[in-house]
Amino acid sequence: MKPLFTHAPVPGYRMLLCAVLALTLMFAEHQLSRVEALRAQLSTVVAPVQWLVSLPSDVLSWGSLAMSDQRALVDENRQLRQQLLTLSHRVQRMASLTAENVRLRELLNATQRDDIPFLTAELLSLDSDPFTQQMVVDRGRRDGVYVGQPVMDASGLVGQVTSVSAYTSRVLMVADANHAMPVQVNRNGLRFIIQGTGRFDAMRVLHVPDTADIREGDLMVSSGLAGRFPVGYPVARVSEVAHDPGEPFATVMATPVAKLQRARHFLLLFPPDVDVAAGDSLWTDDFDLDPLPKELMR
Repeated sequence: MKPLFTHAPVPGYRMLLCAVLALTLMFAEHQLSRVEALRAQLSTVVAPVQWLVSLPSDVLSWGSLAMSDQRALVDENRQLRQQLLTLSHRVQRMASLTAENVRLRELLNATQRDDIPFLTAELLSLDSDPFTQQMVVDRGRRDGVYVGQPVMDASGLVGQVTSVSAYTSRVLMVADANHAMPVQVNRNGLRFIIQGTGRFDAMRVLHVPDTADIREGDLMVSSGLAGRFPVGYPVARVSEVAHDPGEPFATVMATPVAKLQRARHFLLLFPPDVDVAAGDSLWTDDFDLDPLPKELMR
C-alpha cells in the first residue's frame, strides 16, 4: 500500500499555526488572570538563560569601565604627584624666603645710628682664590656706591668696597690678608690695628703690648680713626691671647663677628654728614655718579 502522505506539510501551515497560537495566548492573557502567573513562572525559568546570553556583553562593559577607571586613577595619581612636587618646592622656597625675611629684619635693625644712610645689597659671587677673601655684590655706580664704602651684615662689619662698576661692586672682606683697620676694645677703649689672615675665622691684632688689658671674649669695634669706617660697629671678638716671656708683644687672635661665609644680604653705609641725594663729591671718589634715588635710602 502507498502511504497517505507522500510530502511534508507546506511551511505556510506552520506559520499559520504559530500565528493562531500567538493570538490565542494574547487573548488568553488579556482575558484570564492565571496566564499572568504562568508568564511569571516562565520568566523565572528563562531568567538564567537571559543572564547567560547577556554575560559576555556585561563582562566587556565591566572590563572597559575597569580599564577606564584605572587609567583615570593613574592620571590622577600623576597629577597629584606633580602637584605634590610643586607644593614641596613652594614650601622649600617659602622656608628660604622666611629665613631671608628674618635676616633682612635683623639687618635693618643692625644699624646703631639712625643718622647713617645705607643701601641694601645682595651677594653675587665669591672670589675663587682661597687666599683672597673678596666678593661681588649687586650694587654699583648707578646706585651711588663708591670705593672705600663700608659694608656690613646683620652681625658686624664685613669689609669695604675696592672697585665699582656700573651695576656691581667688589668688596674686600676684613678677613683678607691685605685688609687692616683700626679698632678698639669695647670694654676699656684700648686701640689697636687688626688685620686679616686670609681665613674666614681668624684675624690678628697687631702690636699688642704684653701688659695690655685685653682678654679672650673682648669685643673689638671700629674706632673710626681712619675716617673710613663709622665708630662703634662690631668687627671681631678676641679668641686667643698668648704671652711669650721675654717678648714685648703678645700674640692676639680674633674671630670676625660678621658671618662672612653665610651672609647673603648686606648694608652699604654712607657718611652721615653728606647730602646723599645731591651726589656730593666727598664720597663719589672721582666717579661721575648720579644722585642716589631717595627710595633706596631709609
